[in-house]
Order: sequence, then C-alpha cells, then structure tokens
Amino acid sequence: MRLEEFSPADRELVMPQVGGQLVYHCLGCGTDHGIAELLYTCPQCGAVLLIEDRGFARLKARPGAAWRRAFDLRRMLNLPALSGILRYHELIAPVVPLDSVVYLGEGHTPLVEACPRLKGTLGLDFCFKNDGQNPSASFKDRGMAVALSYINYLIKHQGVGQILSVCASTGDTSASAALYGAYLAPGVASAVLLPRGKVTPQQLSQPLGAGASVFEIPGVFDDCMKVVEHLADHYQVALLNSKNAWRIRGQESYSFEVAQDLDYDLAGQALVVPIGNAGNVSAVMAGFLQLLELGIISELPKLIGVQSHHADPVFRYYQEPDPAKRAWRPVTVQASVAQAAMIGNPVSMPRVIELARRYEQAAGQARFFVVQVSEQQIMDAMILANRHGHIVCTQGGESLAGLSRAKELGIVNSGEHAILDATAHHLKFVGFQQMYFEDSFPPEFGVKPRRELVNLPQEVLALAADQMPAPGKPLAGEAFQRFVEATAREIARRLGLEPRS
Repeated sequence: MRLEEFSPADRELVMPQVGGQLVYHCLGCGTDHGIAELLYTCPQCGAVLLIEDRGFARLKARPGAAWRRAFDLRRMLNLPALSGILRYHELIAPVVPLDSVVYLGEGHTPLVEACPRLKGTLGLDFCFKNDGQNPSASFKDRGMAVALSYINYLIKHQGVGQILSVCASTGDTSASAALYGAYLAPGVASAVLLPRGKVTPQQLSQPLGAGASVFEIPGVFDDCMKVVEHLADHYQVALLNSKNAWRIRGQESYSFEVAQDLDYDLAGQALVVPIGNAGNVSAVMAGFLQLLELGIISELPKLIGVQSHHADPVFRYYQEPDPAKRAWRPVTVQASVAQAAMIGNPVSMPRVIELARRYEQAAGQARFFVVQVSEQQIMDAMILANRHGHIVCTQGGESLAGLSRAKELGIVNSGEHAILDATAHHLKFVGFQQMYFEDSFPPEFGVKPRRELVNLPQEVLALAADQMPAPGKPLAGEAFQRFVEATAREIARRLGLEPRS
C-alpha cells in the first residue's frame, strides 16, 4: 500500500520521526554516556551498557491503542526501511533516519503452531518462532540489522570513515556480521574469530562466502571473546557481539513481533528462550517492558531461559532463591550440541540481573525462570520436533526440552500457551543429526540415540551388480525393465505395499 493512500491522520501515525535522547547507560556505576562514539563498556568502570531513551516519556503522549494501530498499519506499507524490525522504529533506533536503515529481509519470522501430535506428546499447547528464517538463517540478524544501520548512519551522516567490524562467534554471529558487513562494503569490512573445530561446516562457510577475514582460535567461545574484547579496547574496531548495546536493541524486536502476532494479548503466554551469551533473553525482557510502559500490552508473559548442563552459569545463579545471597560464578563449559549456548561467562549477565529485577517488579510476581536440560534431552527434542514437521535447530531443541522441564517443575501448565525460540535454521546443524542417527557422538557429549527416532537411508540392491545401472553404464530395453520391476518389488516389500487388484 502506498503512503498517499493512507488518511492524513494515519499517515502521521505510520511515518516515524527521527528523534529521541538515546544514551549508553552503565549497569555498573550508573553513568550515562553519549552515543556519538561506539562504546561497548563503560569508560569509567568497565561494566556493560544498555541503550536507554531519556526522552521515552514523549512516546507516552500517544495512547497504547494508537501505537498498536501504527504498527499494524506499517504492515501494509510497501517501504523497505519499515518492512523489517525497524517497523518499531521509535522503540529501537529513533535516532537513525530511514535512509540509513539496512534491511535484508530480517524479522517478522512466523509463529508456527506445533503439530497436534507433538502437542499431545508434551501435553501442552505451544508453537515455534522460526528465527532460522532470517537472512543469515539465525536470530542474530535482528541485532545486526540495527548495529549496522547505526554504523551506516555514522558513515553517511556523521563523516565516519571505513569501519572494521570484529566479533567472536560460535557460528551464527559471524555469519550475520559478515553478511551485513558485506552489504555495506567497502564502508565496512569484517573480521570474525571462531573457536577452532567448534563451528559446523555450514556455519563456517557463511562468513567465508561473505568475504570476511576468518580467524580460528584455540579454545572455546569465551577465549575468542577475550581476544575480541582486547582488540576493541586497544584498536579502532567496531565490536559486533552482544556486548554491543545496539545489538540488544535490535533483538528487542522479537518481543514486539510476538506481541503483534498475538494481537497484543499476552495473557496465559510463556516464552522459552535459550540463554547462550544472555543477550537474547535480556532483549526479550527489555522489549516487553517497553510495550508495558507504553500501554501497548497490559501484562507481561512468563519468560523461561534454558541452559544445557554443559554450560549453565545462569541456571546456577538463579538456583539460589534469595537475591541477596546470589553469587555470579562463570563455569568451564563442556562440549554441547547447542553450540550457540556453549558459553560459560555470558557478557550480558549484568543485563539479565538488572532486567529480570525490573521485569518481576513490573509484573508484581515471579515471571522470569531458568531451567536446566541435558544434552540427551536437547538432541531428542530436536529430532522429535523435526519428525513432526518442524525445522528446529539444536537451540530450538533446547527450548522444547526446556518447556518439558518447565512443565515438570510446575512453571507452566496445560492451560497456558508457550512460544519456543528456534534461533537458527535446522540445516546449520545437520551434522549433529547425522551423528545421532549413526550413534557416533563423541563420549563427552553423553548422547545416545533413541531407536524410534533414528532414520537412515536404505540401500536397495534387488539384482546382481552386473544387472543394475551404474554411472557411465546405463541399462536399456529388457535389462532396464527387469531392474525397474525388481527394484520396485523390493521397495514395495519393505513398505508393506499390497499389489493393485
């Protein structure tokens, strides 16, 4: 729909105005810093930052119903800058003009209701949000679109020269950073650091294909992250991990989309999100808090974070029920199929602590929970979901296993509806599926396949080798007909097919 086809009143609602008073707010010392410079930690105390809008009160002048109408009308507008996650421009990056927005098709991934048989297996009503349908096939594109849009704004309007972006990754972040950086080349060049041997071939191929400089580092993600932090502290680079507060702003769009797709009614809803580096779960809370404060929604949904027992520092922290007695301790991770979650010292943990406090304070009751699941449960859940017609990655399997565990603990019940975050596309993790089917997982994973979930190709050799076709040796005539009939009979026998009468 063209802008001129809207009424004058709706046109004013639809088109956002550049503005806001965004600052980097330090969660350590409480200092605010201007956004003209790219900051990742507080220059005064070194703590992580949140981007907050000191002019947020101006948004309250518009009633919640008018905000809902504005976002719904933007669905109809054929304008790329408002087609992705910047549909929620005022809530994410109001300082970025529309001519600087980088849109590659990210956001607005579908809520796909779980197959009825799968719902029956769990005894719960739920759906998957398929964030693997983003451009680089993971949820990371949400944050990257905003971080690179802001960098594009600095290049186009603030005279910033060429920027080298750098990130540490278990796969998805590097793919996303390289993709968005390539779109802005030569203004942006990309370098990514990966833990050697800890990234699937599919994920490794993505930054290589986008032309990024790829460095494989010994150790795990946490080791790569320390190197990237050192680079950001001592060299002129743009850090694109979730330590970058612009990334968190972009990932808040997950909450906005869920609310809009549920017609802004979140009663009886529970979201299940893998924790990983803790940026996504932080962003989801921050997003819903904005919606509540503006009257766009009337209540906060439950939020359940999930961690594997091979990388569970956030779970351990919240095992202590008394907030005054909680103590943060990073953990040494073990091998995990949920590679994006294999992080023992999440950089966004201070954000989790602060936002969870605000979240439960605003809700007036317990609304944030963390559960732990095993590697076996993650793999079983991924295979089970895909066996029922879904495209669930290992992190999506972690969400499904987490939902099952949350039910066991009484956190969710059969009268509620859950939304499970499938953070990436299943095809990025087919290697783990193959190991499951072939029972070839290394011992450190502790994964053994369930027989009923295993599926392997069946070779059909219905005739002797010299009676069957081969590359460069086709059959013809009666010989080919014999091969077709014999092969069809064998397949029919294995499938239990009856001949037509």
